Amino acid sequence: MSEATTPKEQTPNSHDQAALDVAKELPVPPASVASKPAARGNGLALLALLVAAAGVGVGGWGVWQLQALDARGQQQVGQLQEARNEAQRLAQTGEQLKEQLNQLPSVAELDSRRRLLTQLQSDQQLLNQRLETVLGASRQDWRLAEAEHLLRLASLRLSALQDINSATALVQAADDILHEQDDPAAFAAREQLAKSLQALRSTLNPDRTGLFLQLGALREQAAQLNAKAPEFNGEGGVLNELAAPEGAAEQQWWQRGLQTLAQYFRLDFNADGNIRPLLSGQSLTQVRLALSLALEQAQWGALHGQSDVYRQALQQTREVLDAHFDVDNPNSRALRTRIDELAERPIAVTPPDLSAALNAVQAYIQAKQSARSQHKVEAEPVAADADDVEAQLQEALQ
Repeated sequence: MSEATTPKEQTPNSHDQAALDVAKELPVPPASVASKPAARGNGLALLALLVAAAGVGVGGWGVWQLQALDARGQQQVGQLQEARNEAQRLAQTGEQLKEQLNQLPSVAELDSRRRLLTQLQSDQQLLNQRLETVLGASRQDWRLAEAEHLLRLASLRLSALQDINSATALVQAADDILHEQDDPAAFAAREQLAKSLQALRSTLNPDRTGLFLQLGALREQAAQLNAKAPEFNGEGGVLNELAAPEGAAEQQWWQRGLQTLAQYFRLDFNADGNIRPLLSGQSLTQVRLALSLALEQAQWGALHGQSDVYRQALQQTREVLDAHFDVDNPNSRALRTRIDELAERPIAVTPPDLSAALNAVQAYIQAKQSARSQHKVEAEPVAADADDVEAQLQEALQ
């Protein structure tokens, strides 16, 4: 490094020369005088290194600044291009808007279309109201038709089966339907329905189902009847007298034989009643079948309210019991007693007439339909006007 210095840099100035002269006059050791030029050369080398490092740093900072400026320049160029594109799009949009503005109708046309639209909306609301009315009327017609059908069914149940409970429920359902209408015009019909309900509730309603089941139980009991075998338990018969004479200490063999025969044969010339013969198997089956058929006929008469058929069938049952079974038979006696009790049961019902209620409901339905037809005729001109307004609006839009 000391060799690279120029002679100009090694030339001392006046102050340095004076300092050197003074130093020469001082008594300095030889080692300190020799190291002074070497220290000065190291300081200069360090200074040169610092200057070179600073130059490199300044150069790098300059290069970084140039790169940053280049990047900002490119970004600004991109933004400028985007701004130009946006300006072109805005220009195209402006042209399109200008074309659309040229196509818009005038103020007078807009006013005319606004009036037509307002009128069409009002007519549309009126038509919607009419439609709701018609739909509601259709549902009401269906419900009223259901009420009429219920009354017809109740009348049929009374005439065919004399079923008071079912007829009462059906008439009550018809009255509930008229109550849902909430129409003062239905007052007359509901009045007739109330009278019919009161007549049904005050009518005698025998328990036909229970009577039918009781007769069925008697049929099962009749199928198990058995004829009672005749027994000779009394005294005074001819064989008994011969077999057991009074005062006999011991019976002979023939006396014992007569006593055995007396258990099966009896000669009684003073008998008060006839002894019924014992039925055979086939005859007993036929008698049981006759009893079952008679009781089944009585069941049918009880279920359908036919008093004549019911009582005639029970009378036939009593006659069969009296003809083929002994009164002393406890089973036949109990069956006869129960038949006598059931024969006194009333089964005939005089059902009320529902024709007045049915006619009142039919008259109410006809009045509703007539009023609805009149409203429909009045609504037809309004619908025609709405169609004309819609046609005019379509023409204006075109």
